[in-house]
Amino acid sequence: MSTGGRSKWSKPEDGRVFREIRIAEGLAEEQRAAHRTVAFPERHLPAGGGLKEYQAARKQGARHLVLWADPYRHQVYAQVVTRSAAKGQSAVFEVLGAAGESLAVIQRDPAARGGAVRTRWTVRQTGRQPAVGRKGHPVWWALWWLISPIQLAIVIASILGGGDVARTPRRTKWRIEGETVLDWANGFGDFGLEALADWWDPRVTASLVALLTSHDSWLGNAWDTRVD
Repeated sequence: MSTGGRSKWSKPEDGRVFREIRIAEGLAEEQRAAHRTVAFPERHLPAGGGLKEYQAARKQGARHLVLWADPYRHQVYAQVVTRSAAKGQSAVFEVLGAAGESLAVIQRDPAARGGAVRTRWTVRQTGRQPAVGRKGHPVWWALWWLISPIQLAIVIASILGGGDVARTPRRTKWRIEGETVLDWANGFGDFGLEALADWWDPRVTASLVALLTSHDSWLGNAWDTRVD
């Protein structure tokens, strides 16, 4: 997902959706991936409400995201709606197609719930077995907690320096019966989702990217909370 360079960036005056979800189409010159935009994600504000109402529901774990097929909102590509959510509890989201058909159900089980050490994401694409992924590798989590006493200083330095904040381990691999079918990992300058099975619906994987990045920052500045 790209929002453009912030140092010289300003919100488009024509009101178009400016965030993008792109798909890599192989390697081009200089070993950089060639990308094609597949969706334009936008948070869906509640009827009769605004950003504050969205954020209040968000604090309970809810999300409502619309992925547009074009930046001017002419056609819906997919939607992510919340089926159930409560603060600190599991949240269940459904991915819908343009006609409202169910494409997948995604469940997020937060860390430290039910004996789980890491956040667990379960993706059940319609007609397929559920794929289960756990956030971060155990080794990197161990290192993270080992240096936790200095994390506050790292965060302050990052904020004052205008850079990115210190992040918890994020790489996530989804497996079905031991086989990795999705990999959320650091790619060409940013995290990307690699589909390792050819049966994934691109509307589901794009929706998963939008959902993952809406949970991306533990400091509360994920893309769907920003005032642009």
